[in-house]
Amino acid sequence: MRYVSTRGEAAPRGFDSVLLAGLAEDGGLFVPESWPVFSLAEWRALRGLPYAELAARIMAPFMCGESIDFAHLQRFCRDAYRSFVHPAVVPLVQLDRSLFALELFHGPTLAFKDLALQIAGRLFDHVLNVRGSRVTVVGATSGDTGSAAISACRDRARVDIVILHPAGRTSEVQRRQMTTVLSSNVLNVAIEGNFDDCQDLVKAMFSDAPFRESMRLTAINSINWARIAGQIPYFAAAALALGAPDREVAVAVPTGNFGNVLAAWVAKQMGLPISQFIVASNSNDILRRFLASNDMSVAQVVETASPSMDIQVSSNFERLLFEFLGRDASATAEIMKRFRASGRMAVPDSVWTAIRREFKGFSLDDPSTLTEIASIYAACGYQADPHTAIGIAAARATAPVGMPVIAVATAHPAKFPETMYKALGVYPGLPSTFSDLYSLPERLSSAPVDLAEVKQLVRQFSNRNDR
Repeated sequence: MRYVSTRGEAAPRGFDSVLLAGLAEDGGLFVPESWPVFSLAEWRALRGLPYAELAARIMAPFMCGESIDFAHLQRFCRDAYRSFVHPAVVPLVQLDRSLFALELFHGPTLAFKDLALQIAGRLFDHVLNVRGSRVTVVGATSGDTGSAAISACRDRARVDIVILHPAGRTSEVQRRQMTTVLSSNVLNVAIEGNFDDCQDLVKAMFSDAPFRESMRLTAINSINWARIAGQIPYFAAAALALGAPDREVAVAVPTGNFGNVLAAWVAKQMGLPISQFIVASNSNDILRRFLASNDMSVAQVVETASPSMDIQVSSNFERLLFEFLGRDASATAEIMKRFRASGRMAVPDSVWTAIRREFKGFSLDDPSTLTEIASIYAACGYQADPHTAIGIAAARATAPVGMPVIAVATAHPAKFPETMYKALGVYPGLPSTFSDLYSLPERLSSAPVDLAEVKQLVRQFSNRNDR
């Protein structure tokens, strides 16, 4: 499998190089040159497999080659998912006749990011060992990516990791899951801004070619294709459990950076009959506005009870745009350049209409989210975190009647105790593995939204062993 940039100016390359590069040199995102397609018989043969085995087989076309063979990938998957506390890894919970919650929060940091990042950490280790090199991972998080990335990379011999998070805009549990990791290869930086500021700082560091090369930067958030590839299997597992490939399903996905719902769309390109993609947002509803009226215009980020979706610039949308533009890299680059300059994305009406045939938008403000959490609990005794509750509400409002719909449960409710208390009057308990989270010491640095200052922090951290 070879990969190309959505903006067309970076040389095609294999998976190993894409893993270590993260963002393409031209500012674009890597995508496969073509989509692997499984036959109906191949999909049916995957039914009933343990999740680790299923995941390895689905990711193999994207990852195997150069230094990674199928035996390596199988071992990485078995090792990664052995630590998940539910035997099914990604269980489906039926909420009503045709609505199912796909629980993706049974990993080490209680959020869906663990599914892909536990694999990514092992892939980094393997490829870097083969090459005899090391990297500095730099990422931005709106809540869950940071802790999952740190869990995947902590104490790895050839990886340093720097995570930027918006100060005061994650839940306390989310922050502490990052800042209580005291491993010497981990640096947390609280940025005095919002998530989009953090993401812009990361992109700016990658766009500075000399800095990127000297610091050996790579990305572990969803601009790295490995993240998307690692998210495809759980959509396949859920669809197969509900009758695919012989039965259509829909998915409802709480969405911030667009990577999770994009992974579901890739599963469709591989042959799964996913007929509708429901994009669930909070008050930061740029995606809903786009799908409703072709209005992809950046507004002020609103702080909400679902902080992982407090985003106005959804980076992975560029990958979808590239596909719906017929893989026209020049057109993609021009649209993204204008979007960055003006804050409004000029998507051709024909492209917007084509996207709308598959994607539906939905949003919920905080008061309605609290009401939805309470309603779900009253109806079936299920505790849905605020992100998941928005996804369930979206599924109920927009899914095709009678079709099984998979609502993605992205995080454990205990990650948002104050919100859950407001909705239900009780605090959800943290799993026993986190019983001491509130008493552990924290370690983090702080910085303004200042590229020079943040680069200096990264430089000092990456070079600390060279003195």
